[in-house]
This record gives sequence, C-alpha cells and structure tokens, in this order.
Amino acid sequence: MKESFFTLRHSDPSCKARTGAMVLPHGAVSTPVFMPVGTNGTVKALTSDDLAEIGFEIILSNTYHLYLRPGTEVIAAAGGLHPFMNWKGNILTDSGGFQVFSLAPIRKIREDGVEFRSHIDGSYHRLSPEKAVEIQTIIGSDIQMQLDVCTPWDIPYRKAAEALRITGLWLDRGKKAWERARDNGYGGKFFAIMQGNFFKDLREKSAEALVASDAPGFAIGGLSVGEPEAVFLEYLACAAALLPPEKPRYVMGIGTPQYILNAIEQGIDMFDCVLPTRIGRNGHVFSRRGPVSLKKAENRLDFRPVDEDCSCKVCREYSRAYLRHLFKTQEILCSMLASYHNLYFLNDLVKTARRAIEEDAFLAFKGSFLAGYTGGRE
Repeated sequence: MKESFFTLRHSDPSCKARTGAMVLPHGAVSTPVFMPVGTNGTVKALTSDDLAEIGFEIILSNTYHLYLRPGTEVIAAAGGLHPFMNWKGNILTDSGGFQVFSLAPIRKIREDGVEFRSHIDGSYHRLSPEKAVEIQTIIGSDIQMQLDVCTPWDIPYRKAAEALRITGLWLDRGKKAWERARDNGYGGKFFAIMQGNFFKDLREKSAEALVASDAPGFAIGGLSVGEPEAVFLEYLACAAALLPPEKPRYVMGIGTPQYILNAIEQGIDMFDCVLPTRIGRNGHVFSRRGPVSLKKAENRLDFRPVDEDCSCKVCREYSRAYLRHLFKTQEILCSMLASYHNLYFLNDLVKTARRAIEEDAFLAFKGSFLAGYTGGRE
C-alpha cells in the first residue's frame, strides 16, 4: 500500500469544505491552512519566533529569489533554508514560474526550460524543470512545486494551450527529477500544478495529466491573476471539482478573507499570499468589521484596539491611535505590528473555519463572518 502523507479528517456535509492533516519533514500541518509568504527567506517585518508564536506550521519561500540571492552555495553551506533563517516549521517553495512569468520582457520560454535575465543585475540564467527541483532540494523544501508556465487571464486559447503543453512536459521531467532526489534521501514532497487559463476544456486536460502523474499533491495555478471575482469563483469551483479528494489541493496566491473562505468552501486545503504583510506595511489592517485604514484622521483619538474581538498581542497592547502615529511618522514598528496582526487575523480565521467544518457548520460561519466583514467597513 502506497504511503500517504495527507489524511482527510472530516468533510462538512453541506458543502465541499474539509479538514485534514499533512505529515511533513518538519512536523504535521493541519488543513485548511494559510501560509505566510517569506519570499527571500523572511516574512517581511516578522521574526521566525513571531511566526511560531502566532501558530504557523508552514510558510512559503521562493526558488527564483533565493537562487539569485543569496544563492544555492550559501544555502547549502548553511545546511538548508531552515537553519539559515532559524525556522523550525515547514517550508513550501514556489518553483519560480510565476516570477519568471512576471519578467516577460526579459525571458524566453522553450520546451527545455526558460531563459531569463536577473532583475537584480541583468545576468543571464536558465531554469529547467530539473534545475528547479535541484534548487528546491538544496533549499530543503518540505513541499516543492513543479516549474510551470504562468499566463495572464485574457490571452487567446492557442497561447493558453501551448503554455499548458509545455507545463505538462515540465511536470513529467520535474517529477522524475524529484523521484531521483527522493531515492537519494530527500524527504520533501512534490506538487504538480494545474494550468489551462480560463478555458474549461484545458483545465480538464490539465487535471487529467495531474491525476496521471500521481504527484503527492496538486496546486491550482493561474487564478487570481487579474480576472474579475465572478470569473475567479467560477473557475475555482471548476478546477477544484476536477481533482481527486485523497490528495491535498492548493490554490496559489489568495489572501483576502473572502477568497480564503470561498476556497475552503470548494474543498481547498492550502493557500498563500503576500497581501497581509504588504497591506500592513502600507497602514491597512484586518478587522472583523472590515479593513481598517490606520492613516485616517478618525483614528487620531481612537484608543480602541484594531479589532476588539482579536486576542493577538497587538490588539491587547496597542491602540489605533498609536498605530496611526507610528504610520504617520514612518516608524518601522508600524509595519511590524500591523503585519503581525494581519497574519494572526488570517491564521485565526482559518482555525475557526476548521472548527466550524468539524461541527458541520462551515456555511453558517462563513455567512456570519462575511456579513459583518463586508457590511461594516471602517
């Protein structure tokens, strides 16, 4: 019997929401799970101790950025990314496909891989499916992603089909490279990525390839790339329904409460986004009554916490007035406190969602939360 690292714990009978657990080299991860993004081996404005204190069991980092700086030589000499950044939990790494996609003017995609110029110094590099696996193995990723071809949402069918064809070739080659690394003692898992843009027949074709690959886990790529929310929701439901229930499902790049809860409803187990720390650095924080802009004058004499129902240390110890003062004076502490609160807020949201699923009450929880969140903006 094939060993499985993912266990399905409970499914809510009223929808597709489910809870589960992944057993990875650096400990168990309860799902659904939100993963903070630490692109360069750090979640901006937070320490590894902060992340552990909040309760995160897995974070995300990026192959492309770490490959360019500090480089695999440094990471290998440090014994991997975990000791290098002093993080004892799990790490998922994006293969770098999305970052290369964003370098459209300075990259060329071929069947054998992608050639690109560094955004740092303009130097030329080549990333193949095998090299992406090699870099992520050196990093020591607990979950590594295949190299794929990302596409914008409004491209013609023929371009989406060609991107999917190359992604399929890269999946086969990447999985074989991962299997060789696994046979040599590497313990991380390999996830295949669904593409197909916004064409349902291409999504179906991609799902068939993923299932045939028998990769340990599956990710849904190519969503939340600028499409309208209604289109996102339609294709989220479509893509999730095409994947088998016995393996974890990961939607890449979503981080608002609305998108997270919609993903959970469709049976998605994992998600990540830079949003909570990015908006925190720009003076925006989550609350159960909707997003709060700290810079507004109304916060000048407001000595309430950001969220009176939040138990994080920021809400326990600091006021909106103080956070506004920090933002206005451009103090670094504002970014630290706002980012901490935002990540705590999303982690708590997902933990509460897990409890609601276990109680067969997810849809009621989702409806109640969103009614307060979208109806009470501050």
